[in-house]
Formats: sequence, C-alpha cells, structure tokens
Amino acid sequence: MAEAYIIEAVRTPAGRRGGVLSHVHPADLGAHVITALLNRVDVDPTDVDDVIFGCVDTVGPQSGDIARTAWLAAGFPEQVPGVTVDRQCGSSQQAVHFAAQAVMSGTADFVVAGGVQNMSQVPIGSAMSVSPHAGCEGWEHRYGDEEVNQFRSADLIAVRWDLSRREMEEFALRSHLRALTAIKEGRFDREIAPVDGVVHDECPRPDTSVEKMAALRPLRPDGRTTAALSSQISDGASAVLVASERAVRERRLTPRARVHHLSARGSDPIYMLTAPIRATRHALDRAGMAISDIDLFEVNEAFASVPLAWAKELRVDLAKVNVNGGALALGHPIGATGTKLFTTLLHELERSGGRFGLQTMCEGGGQANVTIIERLG
Repeated sequence: MAEAYIIEAVRTPAGRRGGVLSHVHPADLGAHVITALLNRVDVDPTDVDDVIFGCVDTVGPQSGDIARTAWLAAGFPEQVPGVTVDRQCGSSQQAVHFAAQAVMSGTADFVVAGGVQNMSQVPIGSAMSVSPHAGCEGWEHRYGDEEVNQFRSADLIAVRWDLSRREMEEFALRSHLRALTAIKEGRFDREIAPVDGVVHDECPRPDTSVEKMAALRPLRPDGRTTAALSSQISDGASAVLVASERAVRERRLTPRARVHHLSARGSDPIYMLTAPIRATRHALDRAGMAISDIDLFEVNEAFASVPLAWAKELRVDLAKVNVNGGALALGHPIGATGTKLFTTLLHELERSGGRFGLQTMCEGGGQANVTIIERLG
C-alpha cells in the first residue's frame, strides 16, 4: 500500500475560555493555521487537493462548512474544496485519517487536515439543544432511558477502574507541571503559530495544587470528578499537511513522519469514554506492534479518569504518556484537539529522538481513533 507522509504540522496557542483568542472568528483561526502551515513548506496552494477540518457544534460562526470558509478566508485559490468532519472530540484526528486515506488510495497528493473550535463564541453543546437520543425508538429499545452524560461517564470510569479522587488530582497536577515545564523550556515554540502576539498556551495554572483541587465540589452528587479533573474549555486551531509518495518524490520534499497505522473503534456509549482501550488494542494488533514498541503516547485528557483507566488497563508507563501535559492543563478546543495533539506528538518525537508515537482520544458516542506515526530522519 502507498504511504502517507507528514510534511508539516502547526497549531495556535490554546486560549482560555473568554481569553486571548475568544474574540477571533473561528474561520480566521482556521485561516491562520492554514496560512502558517503553507508558509512553512514549498508547496503551491493550487496543488492542494482538499481541505478537511474537524469542528463540533457547527452553528453560528462555525457553520457553513468551516473548512471551506477558513481556506477562502486565508485568501487561497477558490478551486480547492473543503469539507468539515464531526467525530466529536476526535474530529480533526479523523480529518488526518481521511487525508491519509486519500493520498494512500492515490486519489490525492496534498491534503490539509486540521480543526478549529472557538468554545468562547460557540459554547459546547450548542448544536444539541435537544438530546439526539430523545424520541429515538431504536436507541431507547437498546439502551433504555439511561442518562448519557460525559460527566457521569467520567465518574463511572473512576469507579470501575478504582481511581480515587486523590489519584486523579495528582495526575492533574502532573499535567500542569509538565505543561509549565514544556512552556518554560520552549518545547512548544516551533509548533505554535502565534496569534496577535500570543505565543504561549494560556490555560496552564502555575498556582494550582492538590490541596486546591481537593477543595472543589464534585460536578455530580457523590461523584469523584471536579472541574480540576476535567479538560479545560478553550479556543484554538491546528493543521497538518499530508502528502503522497509521488508528491514527496516529485517535489523533493523532506517528510517529517509517515502514518504507520490508522483506525477507529467503538465501545459502550453509556460509558462513552472507554473506547481508547479497545481502539488501542485493535491498532496494535493490526500494526503487529506491542505497547513496548511505542516511544510516546498522546491520550487526550478529556477527564483525568480516561487516560488513567487506559494506562491501567493496558499497563502503560505514565512516564511515556502526555509528557508535555494534556488537556487538563493545556485545554481541549474539541474540534481542533486531534491535530493539536498530533502536532505536539510529532514535535516531541523529534525533540526526544523517539521513533513511534501513538495518539488516541475518547469521543462522543463511545468511539476512539488511534493514529500511529513513525518519525523519519
């Protein structure tokens, strides 16, 4: 099968809700990373075959196929189309999968894959004023009237995998400390395309502590999950350029990585957030790999219980997981997080000299994508 190569990857800094990026139109955020991406490579924009962006809650300024709008807002050729993908939190990771599949099939040579989300302007859940399951006879026949709620799911996972609140708070603190260290050491500098002079992620809290977290009330009565153990609502965009073997050869490009494996799997939609466990097992099996073959993992910290349960079930050393912090500290601009994590994973593999990186994230409906990349050079 033909290869899919990663030529470049960039992201904006993540802005806190109501913070530095909250005033920026989502399409302008998307345009910003597309422009930054193509400014870094010797590729004519007219040669791009498609723009695939992830976005959730595609209403208001995020409606109308924001992939296409962002491309046009960047001033690029009208002949290049765009399409917007919604696989919930994994939307832009799925955009990378679709882009890679397009070049691997021989139907495209260059695809821009990315995502954008301004959660300050379009609050999470804006597209679901009514539950998507309400009145669905097939759903009710299968799952009854069980509450489908990510906060409940996070608590269910904590109970099932015996994760204490203290353990999760210590994990959350580690996420902040790792993120603050990464910022201080400039680990994110190369991957970030500054916006209006903003050069660093806004979300990490240097003054947080386990004691401060312990004082917070649970989000649900008798639950274990608090705001500190939940990903931060944030704003941002990210983008990756995927190229075919032919394009790399003919344009004499130097790829930074290749897509070694891509897949997606589903799991119990009531637990909702456990699919990364099944999806990781499936991916490693299909790739003929073991956990020990992977140098770095990016597992989205939607809630502290998610990566902790994943690591516990798969026996993964947390020293290799989210080494520069995760969404508990760095934010989770849901439509953009997939390529945001991808960008960080690529740059950290290069910084650390690792060969293989695996990325996964939980998604609404009980789903998860897994991408394994191999660093080149």
